[in-house]
Amino acid sequence: MLLVAVSGGLDSMCLARKVRLEGGPFAIAHCNFGLRGEESDGDEAFVRSWAEKYGIPLHVKHFDTTTYAREKGISIEMAARRLRYHWFGELCREHGYTAVAVAHNANDNAETLLLNLLRGTGLRGIIGMKSSGFLPDPDFADIPLLRPLLGMTRADIEAFAAEQGLTWREDSTNALNDYKRNKIRNQVFPVFKEINPSFVQTLNKNMERFAEELSSDAPRLCHSAPRLCHSERSEESIDPSSTSSPQDDNTPQDDKTPRHEISDELWDGTKPVKQPEGTLILDKDKAGEYFEGNWESGDWIRPLGAPGKKKMQDWFTDHHIPADEKIFVPLLKSARDPHHVLAVVGHCIDHSVRVTKSTRQILRISVKNL
Repeated sequence: MLLVAVSGGLDSMCLARKVRLEGGPFAIAHCNFGLRGEESDGDEAFVRSWAEKYGIPLHVKHFDTTTYAREKGISIEMAARRLRYHWFGELCREHGYTAVAVAHNANDNAETLLLNLLRGTGLRGIIGMKSSGFLPDPDFADIPLLRPLLGMTRADIEAFAAEQGLTWREDSTNALNDYKRNKIRNQVFPVFKEINPSFVQTLNKNMERFAEELSSDAPRLCHSAPRLCHSERSEESIDPSSTSSPQDDNTPQDDKTPRHEISDELWDGTKPVKQPEGTLILDKDKAGEYFEGNWESGDWIRPLGAPGKKKMQDWFTDHHIPADEKIFVPLLKSARDPHHVLAVVGHCIDHSVRVTKSTRQILRISVKNL
């Protein structure tokens, strides 16, 4: 059974109608972030009424988003994003929902691409969102996340809504340019449309091509230029999903997301093995092809001197790294087995790449915050 995130806005009501037309069972999840007073409560009442009309199971949760953001030292947008996806994961575990569907569309994807380029990004920041993936929460990283509207532009959605006679709630903050995404949507996109009326489709096709190229060339590129291939992951990455308002089912990545630069230096194995604290050394030949990544479910390491494999989830627990921080820890992974962690940069290496008397080439790995 599918769990559908519905804010009450145009995109999410379009998604809810499409899912209902398909005829399969589904439930609705609505987040009230309490950020727009009576308007937020009105959105909740609207979604409740729609769910009751069609007899659809409904889950509603109120969040103290402002307090959470202040306690975590993050933006309101990032706080809403974390709270939302974590709750979706909890609902799936508790009620047995098999996947979560959200209302990201082609315009959202194009906006995300431009935001990533403006803030500075690696190759992974230009591939955009995918139609399917997993929840961007480390505690629920095995739960599928679906984006059924990703192939539709905002114009397509408006046409579908008119055809179906849909009603929805307008978020008053969408007209404001207080958010970077709103500035792009309200001020930049109209200019792009004058230049190329189909620019949204063009940008989305380009992202598909970038993704294909990255998928085929990632191990080679990341070995030769790890900084380029660094997954500048907010909780996304890897899900780079976002829009202007926390009430919508996408919010911007937090500008405070920690970023790192990994540098690797090849030494002749005959040189003395000395390095400053926080720098790791490993056997280059044993490491083989590698790339930089972030934690994903299924990752494992055999810490230097340990008797066997350890799940990275357990390694983080042993080292008292909070759940909401572990996805920011840079990892060096094997191209042969992407789940095999060769090094937790700044912490430890895998036993298989340790330096021995027979080592001919030494790889020195260090990291610095950007």
